[in-house]
Amino acid sequence: MSITIHKLKGANKDIGLATLPENIGWMQDPCPCNTAEDTREHHCAVKNTSICPYFRGVEYLDKLLCSYPEKLN
Repeated sequence: MSITIHKLKGANKDIGLATLPENIGWMQDPCPCNTAEDTREHHCAVKNTSICPYFRGVEYLDKLLCSYPEKLN
């Protein structure tokens, strides 16, 4: 079984960032879990709290690595 790794723009998906997405001045791809469930509840990582099971790290120049199992747009 192969795992697809998606590279999402704007890696700081609440990793120590305490603000709403609309208040951020840089491009961020949406969280695939939030898109699938039409919510804003999911976060890739929240400092000292949790890490999404699909979170696979951050690549240089702010790309979040995500193993969400479904094809993204």
